[in-house]
Amino acid sequence: MIKKCPSCGSTNIISDPSRGERYCGRCGLVLEENMFDFGPEWRAFDMEQADKRSRTGGLLKYAKLTQGLTTEINKYDTDIKGRAIPAERKAKFYRLRKWQKRSRMATSLQRNLSVALPELDRMCSYLNISDQMKESCARLYRKCAREGIVRGRSIEGMIAAVIYLISREQRSPVILNELEDVSGVSKKEISKSYKKIAHQMNIRIPQTSPVDYVLRIASKLNASGETTAKAIKIVNKASKMGITTGRVPISIAAAAVYLAGELTNDKGMGGSIQDFYGTSKNSIKERTDEFRKILKIKDIK
Repeated sequence: MIKKCPSCGSTNIISDPSRGERYCGRCGLVLEENMFDFGPEWRAFDMEQADKRSRTGGLLKYAKLTQGLTTEINKYDTDIKGRAIPAERKAKFYRLRKWQKRSRMATSLQRNLSVALPELDRMCSYLNISDQMKESCARLYRKCAREGIVRGRSIEGMIAAVIYLISREQRSPVILNELEDVSGVSKKEISKSYKKIAHQMNIRIPQTSPVDYVLRIASKLNASGETTAKAIKIVNKASKMGITTGRVPISIAAAAVYLAGELTNDKGMGGSIQDFYGTSKNSIKERTDEFRKILKIKDIK
């Protein structure tokens, strides 16, 4: 591809796909002509027309075994119009369905994914994890499976480890207590798994801050948006004053949410967070008393 005009030396090269030409923007010299147009051969004037005329499928979905690229042979023995298939052809479709099912389980990797991906979907549904984060978890697990990192370890433990890593990377951390409850695997085993993944895949685990836990705790307690915003301000001010140094981030976040609920008189808040997050009542009470004593709560607006 020509990047510089041989006539004037200008680098202002303009591509005109309607004419199939590339020319110099300074002197107008045509550098290439009869160029190929790799776009669609049809035109669309709005999104509805583009969707109707497009012949491509949806996005790849790593959380599905076939990534969304598969052809299904229905089990009802009917054609596209709902009419019954002749009896002499039913045996043929039965064999096609059988071999299609076998082809999906042809390798050990496919068999592993057939168990792991539904388990990932179950855990993400229980933990209220977004579809975007679930796709990232599925992509990382596929990489680990191809590299052989999952070999010799429980699928549930590896799925929990992948969720832990991705949630830390995306600043929406899921703690080990939650993963232990939903996966049935001990925190010690999950810790070993995520450290192995981080080492083998060269993943740097970012440090968490109390702000990262505020949204999750506020959601668990059904706190309002005003309470959540107030809690974030409390945490930020406490961090600037150095109160959070050496403290457990979860207890800091929980105390901020409770204190923010008192300031906003949020009557919709309810539930107990200490059992869920592994923090004690005394720890949260100590952090709350520190905030009341050291911070000037009235200045937080």
